[in-house]
Amino acid sequence: MTYRIDPAAIDTLFLKARSHNGWTSEPVSEAELRALYDLMIYGPTSANTQPARIVFLTTPEAKERLRPALSPSNHKALAAPVIAIIGYHLEFYDKIPQLFPHNPGFRDLFVNNPGMVEPHAFRNSALQGAYFIMAARAVGLDVGPMSGFDPAKLDAEFFPDGKVKTNFIVALGHGDHSKVFDRLPRLPFEEGASIL
Repeated sequence: MTYRIDPAAIDTLFLKARSHNGWTSEPVSEAELRALYDLMIYGPTSANTQPARIVFLTTPEAKERLRPALSPSNHKALAAPVIAIIGYHLEFYDKIPQLFPHNPGFRDLFVNNPGMVEPHAFRNSALQGAYFIMAARAVGLDVGPMSGFDPAKLDAEFFPDGKVKTNFIVALGHGDHSKVFDRLPRLPFEEGASIL
């Protein structure tokens, strides 16, 4: 198979990329976080609604606020230079006139059908979270995405107005490759896909 991008990019994004749980002391700059975000936003979402909202925890104090919501086995994430909370805004539809200007009335679909709001926001923020991981790798950062937290506690701490809910979190930094586990198996095509 030949790829449309350089094989080294395939390695960076997929084949040699790993989920990290140990970190070097190299800091992550605001410029890196902005570059990551500026790539992530170009991934497609339904009607360009972009419901994801990201909170970057960069200080020890900010990360400690996360500790009570983490399962004990995920306290290791607090050692990462940055932890990103990938959330989804439940009033994302208010941005539709800005983000989908050729059909600003699309907002009314969600306003008039509140049961559609959270599934749409969750699904599309999950897509954006996946783009976030790829964008982080593209700008030279390593990632450790995880669940394993109490969403109610996390939301109460970081999103107390109730308009944003957490999807998942991502530890970010420059990974310590000596702490990476051996790569786990993946399902082969025959077990994970079909062609009809």
